[in-house]
Amino acid sequence: MVLPVAPTVSSLMSNVDDVPDSEVLAQNEDAQDEGNTVLALAAGAPIEKSNPLGYKVTLLSSVTLNIGQMLGAGIYSVPGVILNSVGSIGLFFTFWLLSPLFALGGILIYSEYASMFPKRSGAEVVYLEQAYPRPQFLVPVMFAVTSVLLSFSATNSIIFAQYALTIFDIPITPTTQTIIAITACAVAMGLVALSTKWSLRAVNFLTGLKVLSLVFLVFTGALVLGGFTRIHDPFANFRSPFSGSTTNPNSLATALVKTNYAFAGWGNAFNVIGEVHTRDPVRTVRKASLLSLFLITCLFFFVNVSYVAAVPKDEISNSGQLIAALFFQRVFGDSFAAKTLPAMVALSCFGNIIAVTIGQTRVLREIARQGLLPYPGFFASTKPFGTPLAPVCLKYFLTVFVILLLPARDAFNFLLDLASYPGLVFSVATAIGLWLVRRRRALAGIAPSKYRARNIFVSLYVLKAVFLLIMPWVPPEPGHSDVSFWYATYCVVGLGVLVLCGVYYWLWIVALPRLGGYTIVEEVEHLKDGALATRLIRRYHPSVEDINNGEQQPLITST
Repeated sequence: MVLPVAPTVSSLMSNVDDVPDSEVLAQNEDAQDEGNTVLALAAGAPIEKSNPLGYKVTLLSSVTLNIGQMLGAGIYSVPGVILNSVGSIGLFFTFWLLSPLFALGGILIYSEYASMFPKRSGAEVVYLEQAYPRPQFLVPVMFAVTSVLLSFSATNSIIFAQYALTIFDIPITPTTQTIIAITACAVAMGLVALSTKWSLRAVNFLTGLKVLSLVFLVFTGALVLGGFTRIHDPFANFRSPFSGSTTNPNSLATALVKTNYAFAGWGNAFNVIGEVHTRDPVRTVRKASLLSLFLITCLFFFVNVSYVAAVPKDEISNSGQLIAALFFQRVFGDSFAAKTLPAMVALSCFGNIIAVTIGQTRVLREIARQGLLPYPGFFASTKPFGTPLAPVCLKYFLTVFVILLLPARDAFNFLLDLASYPGLVFSVATAIGLWLVRRRRALAGIAPSKYRARNIFVSLYVLKAVFLLIMPWVPPEPGHSDVSFWYATYCVVGLGVLVLCGVYYWLWIVALPRLGGYTIVEEVEHLKDGALATRLIRRYHPSVEDINNGEQQPLITST
């Protein structure tokens, strides 16, 4: 069913299910007992009073979704690249302690946003939509195009393939790596497409295994430091810890990008906040995010202590993405334990793909509900399994395309850098947007959120993102680039994606309507599964309407 269209692009339906452009108060039904009131500050996707995806996410699921994404390839693959970039053990550990502080800032920012829009899944896509209502559609379109183009899980698929081949002593070639990576994606994403309940259970189970694997690794490191293994001098790397430190901005930025990648996932549960089965979803997700960040910070730090205790510094720097396998080979030789860890790493990457897919497909579905994907009804629908099937398929095809496109040698580092760069622009916009939303709420006489983030954390979050946007353009020291081609290629490609977004927006929203004599308006579509989606259509100016008998034509085809 389609509701009547709005008269202009800047206004939405006055239907009770939808958010009007003017500022209105909407009661968060899940927090009525606490008297929480939230403010819809801008037009956006219609609010679904009952989520068609269901309410299967609990506190435990929220914790494991975050940990499941953070415990992917990062801790097993990036330490070598980080040490190669910073040059010293002291700076190496410093970066592993800095990144959690920036992640904490992100959690606090997301918590404040979530308290304002508690019924909307998708996290950043919603926050940007509400923070920047003008120019109409500009920021949502840019985020939508970027999210779609970069919504691949190629990095963890590649690491999974490398470790899976290592387990069976099969030579790692581009062909075998690609085949295994594509197959792993198909199985992991297929589970998410078929059942939310079972995909969450899989994340819970695999996350438990991943935590145990890190605890085992930390325990092994303690044995190394205690002198109970074949490592003769476990404290060698800890002497003169800052010897060899670099001051090159590019190298420092590369190291921070990699540590940020390892902690990526601190906000994954915010992507599914509309499906949380508790009285106060915001409190649940915030608590889960803080718990998961604290646990992972401790585990990551002591895992790196284990690496440094067992493996010589030069070998760590040259280990590429196989530092964990190298660690166990030095401690246990070619024994069974040397095969056990690669198996745990492979499972870790597999679980990461599931956790990321659960969160990211909610982002893609929210983009469709904004009317910014072709066939928005198709991508917003939860039929036939009660899952976001179409977004899962889109993510899979993009992942396969990226895996096939890039040379296997440079795929991991390049994809990691590329996926992070445009996201930094939106990180800055999200943090600054929080100040804008606060100002609008204050002008409307609305009390501050009880989850208000301290400005010091918001500022640090902005400064970190700005640093990572600027410093990669500085040439790295010889031999310290993490790819074999030009070091700033990912910056250019990332900016190119954003420019493409701007061109797409100008053609779609500005140029074509002006040339075609029509105005873009929105209408809300009720789908059979109870989902709501916005559809953008053309409303022709009177002179053109007379020619076309007053008919309106969809701007983006809808099912």
